[in-house]
Amino acid sequence: MAGSGLLKQSLPGSALVVAIDPGKVSHRVWFSTGDVGLVEEPRSVPSLRPGLDEVTATIRRLAGTQAPVVAIEATGALHGSWVRALEERFALSVRVFAPSETAAARAQLGSRRFKSDDRDCAALTYLARQGQGRPVVADPVEAVRGAVRYRRGLVAERKIAQQRLHDQLNVLCPGLSAPAGHARVLELEDSSGQAVLACAAAFAGRAPTVRSLQARAPGRLFDSNARYWVQRWKTCLPPPADAQVRAERLGRSLCRWQAIRADTAAVEVTIEALLAATAGQVLTTLPGVAVIRAASFAAFSLPVERFPTAEHLYSATGLAPARYQSATINRNGRISRTGLAEHRDALMGIAWGLSRYCDPFIDRDRELRARGMAPIQARVALARHACRLTYRMLKTQQPFDEQRYRQGRHPSER
Repeated sequence: MAGSGLLKQSLPGSALVVAIDPGKVSHRVWFSTGDVGLVEEPRSVPSLRPGLDEVTATIRRLAGTQAPVVAIEATGALHGSWVRALEERFALSVRVFAPSETAAARAQLGSRRFKSDDRDCAALTYLARQGQGRPVVADPVEAVRGAVRYRRGLVAERKIAQQRLHDQLNVLCPGLSAPAGHARVLELEDSSGQAVLACAAAFAGRAPTVRSLQARAPGRLFDSNARYWVQRWKTCLPPPADAQVRAERLGRSLCRWQAIRADTAAVEVTIEALLAATAGQVLTTLPGVAVIRAASFAAFSLPVERFPTAEHLYSATGLAPARYQSATINRNGRISRTGLAEHRDALMGIAWGLSRYCDPFIDRDRELRARGMAPIQARVALARHACRLTYRMLKTQQPFDEQRYRQGRHPSER
């Protein structure tokens, strides 16, 4: 408990401060006390187990019976494993600092525009001696956040893969995959779309028969739909001279796209199971908000006790307007865009779902657009109401009740 008692208090001069600036291959480490300064020369240690063992042995040799203070900068996934290991070996002695805090400390030390690993360690030491930093606490939604981020990456990859498939198909069969508004759109995720792609790869762009198209469909493909695509295929221009090579590439691209779809479906099952064990499960009772939207927002909002009010949570998403105040001037600008883009997108997704399936939000969206707001402006305004609603649900753990929500709304919002 000795380490936790030093939080928010200036350290005594004899306390050992270990400043660690994480890197991908090696970490920069400083060992210092207030009385002596640097007790050993700064060193770079491997980010693997031998480096951790070396730092641990040095801390035990220099600190003796007194509890050390380990200051480490939070840099994505680089610091996580070291924070967990050091917290196990030196309980309640590890403090975590955001990169913005380190940059501010460098500015106070006169080196904001000159960044180096040693300057970062000096800034971490400066902050730790003032009693700053956050203790290491268990993250109840770390697994959910990891799964949500992994799915977000898969969705981005799937979008690029689908665009590539359309491009490759248009070269093999010019005009077959028409854009929206020109003809029937070829939906790649439907049975007809996957059957067309499989036939294009198998026959090097030549038109198949209805039977061949139906045989390669992963699901049911009606005769009328199959005949439509075969007839349209026959009206296309002939494939290029290198059609065989392009067809092989299309086949490989199709396999990659199908693998991404399967991986996305698997991680969505995992997200559903993880969300059920958190307080974010209550968000699935909202109309238009299913497991994925609820998990995407809960992953960056829990534990909700971090935010004193719903306005603090809304500001953390970056959707709150940037504010300029000087003397008698008070001016609001565009959205601040602070915080994580993933958090912001999740709240906007919830606002979109509510504006489509929840009557109070549908009415509010209609009112905002009648005032002349653009669709995106109306959705940002709805996101503020959605944030208040989700904050209250996460705090009380009560499912959504439309009648109670209508009664509890502020008169100015009706």
